[in-house]
Amino acid sequence: MSSASSRAVRVTVTVAVAAVALVLVGGIVGRISGPSPVSARAADQATTVDRLEQSITRAQDRLRRVPGDWRTWAGLGMAYLERARVTTDPVWYAKAEDAVRQSLRVHPKGNTEGLTARGALANARHDFGAARTDALAAVTSNQYYSEAYAVLADAETQLGNVKAATAAVQRLLDLRPGLPAYARASYDLELRGRTDQARDLMAQALAAAVDRYDIAFCRTQLGDLAFNAGDLARADLEYTAGLAADPSSITLQRGRARVAAARGRMDQALADYAVITRRAPTPSHLLEYAELSRAAGRDAATPLNLAAAAHELFRANGGIDGLTGAALAWATGDPARALAEARAEWSRRRHVDVADTLAWSLHLSGKDTEALRYARRAHSSGARSAVYAYHLGMIEKSLGSVEPARRHLREALAINPYFSPVDASLARQALTELDSR
Repeated sequence: MSSASSRAVRVTVTVAVAAVALVLVGGIVGRISGPSPVSARAADQATTVDRLEQSITRAQDRLRRVPGDWRTWAGLGMAYLERARVTTDPVWYAKAEDAVRQSLRVHPKGNTEGLTARGALANARHDFGAARTDALAAVTSNQYYSEAYAVLADAETQLGNVKAATAAVQRLLDLRPGLPAYARASYDLELRGRTDQARDLMAQALAAAVDRYDIAFCRTQLGDLAFNAGDLARADLEYTAGLAADPSSITLQRGRARVAAARGRMDQALADYAVITRRAPTPSHLLEYAELSRAAGRDAATPLNLAAAAHELFRANGGIDGLTGAALAWATGDPARALAEARAEWSRRRHVDVADTLAWSLHLSGKDTEALRYARRAHSSGARSAVYAYHLGMIEKSLGSVEPARRHLREALAINPYFSPVDASLARQALTELDSR
């Protein structure tokens, strides 16, 4: 996982299931019985109901009758945010902002729901400091409002406040064990390298899923956990099962395309990415398409130009994303801009992804001694990340540290030999060079 949006969950889900969660040394542990996949029949039923559209329609009808209902304004804002996540269209952020502002205008004091919705919007725009401020104000207003702890957990996680994030997730689990809590607890465990428990909790989240969007989200996360561990067969099963529930899911189609590329089916993967980026031209999808195009020896200029335009659109809608800015600069051969973007992001938050991005930007700028410190920080976080290990190994190789470089490059390929269509090959080449010394 590299961004908050990839683990954003609907905070309005209220399904409660069996109690889980004990905080032990090292993170959250759930009392769970293992994976509980949704049946084919349930998945078929889920495709016939669009609960999100129903909730938006009900809220709009209610507000036409009772325009002063601040809680419904806040709920509508949250529904618009979910629509932005599902469609990957940042224009929905403006609609969400209008609804949230109306909620807080009608009821400016003690508006727990409005503060929570504003915090969720800030998280979606990657303004995690503002999200944390609003979430803390919301929980001060009502310490039993579970949705506020979901927003707080997301903000603390992305800010790199590990203990505070775990505490917020635990409080969410205590108040309302269900899909939002399980999904966030799963990510908390994943960041600590406890991927088996992360997978089990995500399966528990899947069991709590109530519509096709929830099922698609959970199946995507389960597929990504498998892919990141190099288990292509399991990843493919999860993505396929998710598409049975929601054939329109872009994230699941993207997962299938990554599996195809990892299996060497480049024509299929490129064709899939062409469809994905037409339907959802987000910077991350377009950057992946560009990388895949380069790996196949094809021109990547068009997807890179579109990625830059999409990134500017995100910023124009109030978004902040130095990680994407740095990745765009890497792809276009501008190490100075990449380093500026990464340093700016590090000044805002201390998530391990930012440490890794800063390390690689420093490396590309020829500052390997400084890069080593950040690469070690990312690698030592506990997360089982092939990318972190690869970046550390390449920085060590550049510094002439042969044995550490060899060890970490081997680790990267052992974690996931398919972690990148370009960098996995570069890791193998680097190992060959190191072994010949």
